[in-house]
Amino acid sequence: MYVVILAGGSGTRFWPLSRAARPKQLISITGDRSMLQRTVERVLPLHPKRILIITNHLQADETARQMQSYDSVPIDVIAEPAARNTAPAIGLAAALIAAHDPSAIMVVLPADHFIKNENMLRDTLTFAGDAAGNGFLVTLGILPSRPETGYGYIEAGMDAVAEGSAQGPFPVRRFVEKPPLDQALRYLEEGNYFWNSGMFIWRADTILAEMGIFMPALHNKLLQLIQAGVSPEQADMKVQIAALYQDIESISIDYGVMEKSSRVLMVPVEMGWSDVGSWSALPEVIEPDNDGTVCVNAAGHIAVDSSDCIIYSDGRMVATVGVNNVVVVATPDAILVCHRERCQDVKKVVERLGAAGLTDYL
Repeated sequence: MYVVILAGGSGTRFWPLSRAARPKQLISITGDRSMLQRTVERVLPLHPKRILIITNHLQADETARQMQSYDSVPIDVIAEPAARNTAPAIGLAAALIAAHDPSAIMVVLPADHFIKNENMLRDTLTFAGDAAGNGFLVTLGILPSRPETGYGYIEAGMDAVAEGSAQGPFPVRRFVEKPPLDQALRYLEEGNYFWNSGMFIWRADTILAEMGIFMPALHNKLLQLIQAGVSPEQADMKVQIAALYQDIESISIDYGVMEKSSRVLMVPVEMGWSDVGSWSALPEVIEPDNDGTVCVNAAGHIAVDSSDCIIYSDGRMVATVGVNNVVVVATPDAILVCHRERCQDVKKVVERLGAAGLTDYL
């Protein structure tokens, strides 16, 4: 088994802590190890043959630095010259693996998710690997706990599976975009809709074959890498990757392959998962205090008639008076204050800083 970790995101919703060179996956949202380090540590017990981390060229040095302490398995940090979404990143990893081990199982994981029950994740990946070995594209579907409108969904064909096979894998009927609330409520009631986790298990040659059908332009470029026997040890690998990325389409693996392929299966799992998409998600991964407030990294928090807040500080004391449902994030050069229901809009602050040329804050 190879593990591929997608770690090229920008994490703009976690500004001002998250910056271009140190985005969400490279920082400690919870006050200890970075999210990337947590992702690596949770797969080490699977004893993967190799871990490939696909990241942005701006983040490659910091990514490599954070990986220096892990020596039980080879870890390659592969830098993309430009962000092209998940399909090219996954295709690149598949080509690097297939050049030397084409029938190998690939586990693809985002670098910035939180998982409470890590044993369950490992057990599910091992279980899903059996179906992947038979030539299927397997994705993990998260058992929904609420009518969430911020996640995509997977509709599973559970009626087509023999009784007693609650583990799946189940055929995927369709992928659904983020739904309005009434639709999300219906999905929860129907019981065969699951949150799209963005986690995948397949053979390297299987995903490349499906790319050949649905993404032939990308596939042809990947074949050139495979035929050249490309590997992370090659001195000219960066040149070859730059040529690959020169004119390829920016597209997600869901749009490019998963929504079109007839070989897609889903394994349901309940493991305390969160994609930690914005500051408002911190109470999902850190237990709030008696007032419903989460406080991270501060010297302390004095709350006067305040509740349900999210506080992140650079070690300073934070005091709140008469406020509720507010996010306060203090870093050495910037302070964010916003309502918890507006955390998704923090990315607009980053956009405005860029438009104003205030690059020191990006």
